Amino acid sequence: MDRDELHQLVAEVQHRRMEPDAVEVKAAHGGTPRKLYDSLSAFANRPGGGIILLGLDEKQNFSVVGVGNPQRAQEDLANWARDEMEPPVHLEFTVDEIDDLPVMAIEVQETAQAQKPCYYKPKGLHGGAYLRSGGTDRPMSNYEIFGYISDRGQPRHDEDIITDATLDDLDQGLLDEYIKRLRTGRTGARYLNDPREAVLTRLHICAKQNDQLHPTLAGLLMFGKYPQEFFPQLMITFVQYYGTVEGERTPRGERFLDNQRFEGTILDMLRDTETHVLAAMRKASLIDGLLRRDIPEYPLEALREALANAVAHRDYSPYARGSYIQVRMFANRLEVQSPGGLFGNVNVDNLEDEHSTRNSRLMRMMEDLHLVENSGSGVKAILQALREANLEPPRFNDRRSSFQVIFHNHTLLDTEAINWLNQYAHFDLNDWQRLALVYLRQQEQISNADYRRLNHVDGMQAGQELRAMVQQGLIEPHGVSRWTYYTLKELSEQVTPAVPSKFPPEVEKIMAFVQKHGSINNAECRELLEIELQRASYLLKKMVREGQLKQEGERRWMRYRLP
Repeated sequence: MDRDELHQLVAEVQHRRMEPDAVEVKAAHGGTPRKLYDSLSAFANRPGGGIILLGLDEKQNFSVVGVGNPQRAQEDLANWARDEMEPPVHLEFTVDEIDDLPVMAIEVQETAQAQKPCYYKPKGLHGGAYLRSGGTDRPMSNYEIFGYISDRGQPRHDEDIITDATLDDLDQGLLDEYIKRLRTGRTGARYLNDPREAVLTRLHICAKQNDQLHPTLAGLLMFGKYPQEFFPQLMITFVQYYGTVEGERTPRGERFLDNQRFEGTILDMLRDTETHVLAAMRKASLIDGLLRRDIPEYPLEALREALANAVAHRDYSPYARGSYIQVRMFANRLEVQSPGGLFGNVNVDNLEDEHSTRNSRLMRMMEDLHLVENSGSGVKAILQALREANLEPPRFNDRRSSFQVIFHNHTLLDTEAINWLNQYAHFDLNDWQRLALVYLRQQEQISNADYRRLNHVDGMQAGQELRAMVQQGLIEPHGVSRWTYYTLKELSEQVTPAVPSKFPPEVEKIMAFVQKHGSINNAECRELLEIELQRASYLLKKMVREGQLKQEGERRWMRYRLP
């Protein structure tokens, strides 16, 4: 973070009068706050890390109060991060003055996945590990700690031997079909011609314990006569709500329009859930030649992949076997939620490109039956299906104890949206940027990752096109660096350019003022642009650095002229 970004961050916090999820604000005017270990832990465990901002007082509407001793604060934090956190936390410091008072930003780098959870050593692993949630730091649950630790290696819970079950609890007909399919596809696999028990053991469908052969968890889920006899909660549930929130009741006072549970093997559950959810969807009719086709409100391919991924990648550890996969349908969205967060090096931002398999044995069996592909193409298939249906990308939420996919059913470019877009006809925008405006109209904010998924472009192109929209005054950035997101400006705030401008609108106004009056100071800049002090300081210093203005004088006598 550079000093300009520090000023921008302070201005953003003061404007919103709240802490973003990736920022923790502390006053520190009386010395280094001692209780910062929770934020060090929470940000180190958070994807992308976070920022501790010292020198603002939340109780005074985030006004600048300064850091009492910046040098001592930097030494204290560096020592705590090195000596009291496990593993040690890497910090980067940025210090500058605002209103003649020192302000400090400490960037907390994310801990490597293989070393998480990061925790405060004096309180121990089960008392000193924290997560960031809703702008606050909260202690991790035992299950969340277990989830991080299990991520350090390859979990084998799908290979657990189910000693209560026997070979008689497996459907021999399903097994025969499976082995026959493998013999056809793996012509060089001579072990498939071994005795039956040896084949089942090699395939990890069964395993021996005390010289007795029992199904593994994966084998029971794939080929069991009734897996829920042993694990009642390893099922899929479906609830359809009347409105957009769970508490909204039907005109007759009912809580649900539909409430079902789907049991059996994984193949049974996927087939029955897909059929039932598809039937519950609203349909649009399309006349194609002489035929009429019904188009569901959510693409079948997207639903199918979301369900298969939920079953294949959920947590099957003893901690999570009491939890089930939930499918919830609301008037405006469809949610698929599975126990356990994302596994390995996969996070919400990279899950289209990074692949990691929690349940490798189960995944192999599902691949053999063509229920999933281990190439990691599931998320890409979901995104492609939604694009073709003219729907926005799904929302992915990793809550560490669960993972959620949310589909919205509003069509991005319907007649109303196109009419709304007409007000931007005179702006220099491509089709992707216009689609982003419609997305913002629905979702209120967009990030670089959202733009990439929406338009199927890379991160560099997404950043360039978002910044171009900022320069035209259409959207407004919030946050800094990798934590930046954008919101739609009100039409009354937007600039309608006759021709594309060389500079952003604010810079154009400042330069026009200086050309007319000879110079400008911070107060005049604030009045001209109707902005706060920090934003004015940021703009003027940036223009000096880029050679558009030169600075004369110090402190309150400081003015800016053309070079």
